[in-house]
Amino acid sequence: MLRKFSTRKLKTTQTTVSSRPGECKNCCNIHVSSQMSDPVADKFLSSILKTRLILRKFSTVAQQEAKSNAMQNSKSLSTKADEDMLNHVPVMAQEILSLLQPKNGQVIVDMTFGAGGHAEKILKAAPDITYFASDRDPVAFRKALAMASSVGSGQIIPLLSRFSEVPAHLQHHGITLGSVDAFLFDLGASSMQFDSAQRGFSLSKDGPLDMRMDGERFPDSPTAADVVNNLDPADLANILKKYGEEKKARQIAHAIVDARYAFGNFTRTKQLAEVLSSVFESGAFRQDKLHRQAHVATKTFQALRIFVNDELNELHAGLLVAARYLRPGSSVCAALAFHSLEDRIIKRHFHGLDMDCAGNQTVRDHFRNASLSFNVGEIQKQILQGKAWQPLSKKVACPTEVECLVNPRARSAKLRAAVRAAGEKDLRDKLL
Repeated sequence: MLRKFSTRKLKTTQTTVSSRPGECKNCCNIHVSSQMSDPVADKFLSSILKTRLILRKFSTVAQQEAKSNAMQNSKSLSTKADEDMLNHVPVMAQEILSLLQPKNGQVIVDMTFGAGGHAEKILKAAPDITYFASDRDPVAFRKALAMASSVGSGQIIPLLSRFSEVPAHLQHHGITLGSVDAFLFDLGASSMQFDSAQRGFSLSKDGPLDMRMDGERFPDSPTAADVVNNLDPADLANILKKYGEEKKARQIAHAIVDARYAFGNFTRTKQLAEVLSSVFESGAFRQDKLHRQAHVATKTFQALRIFVNDELNELHAGLLVAARYLRPGSSVCAALAFHSLEDRIIKRHFHGLDMDCAGNQTVRDHFRNASLSFNVGEIQKQILQGKAWQPLSKKVACPTEVECLVNPRARSAKLRAAVRAAGEKDLRDKLL
């Protein structure tokens, strides 16, 4: 009777497979021997065989596509299908309008223009405003250019920029510190990115394992395929745990490394998704907030996307930019997040919490080192500087059930808003 064995027993190199009973030096096929007797092996062999078939199935397609992509221009991503996908429903549009309250003559910076859904609502409410439509995605930038040309008169100013690059663009257009009336963040991957298989974001559509939001601008930047094909298990597990909050990060990392050594590098999203499925029990699935079935690889894809695009560091930089350019005392920053990592950063900025401190600290933890906590110089500095933000609400706002049913992609949305507090000079004047 044949017995099955665990993939974690494999110790391979890039060119050969170790010589053990059931393994072959001269090929990447795994031969089962009746001498093998791993007691926990039963659930792994079917996964190995299934993975091998999947990788073979996509290998020819991947090679052909790699050759064709090398000959294509980077603008191939902007097809007519991509343009049609841009017409999506903006999330919590009415709530954002009530928070920003746009008025004619104001300057508003949209840090994530995306498909332009929120921009259309804001411009309809206040036609005579200066609207900076910024996005790091070249496809969204071309959409902003099209909208700007249709509106005319320089009302919309498209910017192709990451959050950390926005200050240079604003200075170029004559925008000084403390002169912007509103900032808007609509974070995460956009609908057009998920709907385009060639971008590599989607689990439901097979495509190249890319996940870069601005791959056209930086063609040499690492892709998701580079990450899973080159990092060791410890680094992969660290990425999946921190950016995806994946409980099975170590098991998934080992499965990825074992599969790439045995069968070759990953090139397609479906390849990676099927390997990740083999880590979980047969028929296992997760549920989203609408109690629908979600793929078990969702968190892993999220982690890779955040890591490849450095999203959390860019968000931190973007909120600092907003704090510097917003008008003190009256201007508003609204931020729409779609997972807890983004929302945690926004909350800490708006509530004046130290980014380096551990979350959910008790009062005792805060005052454990009283001699350091009650430094007179630090207290005076904090009083003079004051808080950068004044939250408009202590609790986060979420979409209604009706909106989630109409637009399922709004199910994870969390909206926070804050007013730019008075600066150090204003506080000093009040104290004197």
